[in-house]
Amino acid sequence: MTSRCDPGVDSPLDPGTLELYWIPLGAGGHVVKWSGRLYEALSARIHRRRPQDLYHAALTLWLPEGRYCIEQAPIPDLDGLRRGVVAEGPVGLRRAGRIRRFRYEIRCWRDGTIADLAAEGTSSQVVSSEATSARRILEVLPSIPTPTWGRDELGTGEMWNSNSVIAWVLCRSGIAASRIAPPAGGRAPGWGAGIDVAWRAEVAAPTR
Repeated sequence: MTSRCDPGVDSPLDPGTLELYWIPLGAGGHVVKWSGRLYEALSARIHRRRPQDLYHAALTLWLPEGRYCIEQAPIPDLDGLRRGVVAEGPVGLRRAGRIRRFRYEIRCWRDGTIADLAAEGTSSQVVSSEATSARRILEVLPSIPTPTWGRDELGTGEMWNSNSVIAWVLCRSGIAASRIAPPAGGRAPGWGAGIDVAWRAEVAAPTR
């Protein structure tokens, strides 16, 4: 798959377009891939269903001034400003978050890249073409909650992860993330957590 977020690819979409990517979990690393499969196998057994493919969500936002790549990812170095980092949070254990390798970052990277978009099985869909929703994303993203990755600190019944981030962003920008689903036969763990937390924010402090 050739992505419009890949360096050197110049095929802009209309301003205001939001493009959602579903990336197979572990596309860029064997550890994440096999740990994800183990997690899904255990989950499937507990819930008495067949194992499904797992996906990691990311978002591309097109505006007249540039293209923004939005995702949750590990922190590779201390140069977060270059990647448009708007927030950070701990991974696994809150105390461990004092160490960089146990922290994640949330990026809103202007003219940046999203890892693993060329991986086999990656798909994309346009979820909105409204400039108002696109601008809204840039407004709300810095206020995103940053609970511990992989845990349910917010009491949603699901762990918080990269899918939670994208679902939260979409909901807070006025897009019904509950109507969006990963490719057939796949799951996006954490998606419901993002929807739940975004809904709580809307109820507590409506903005529209």
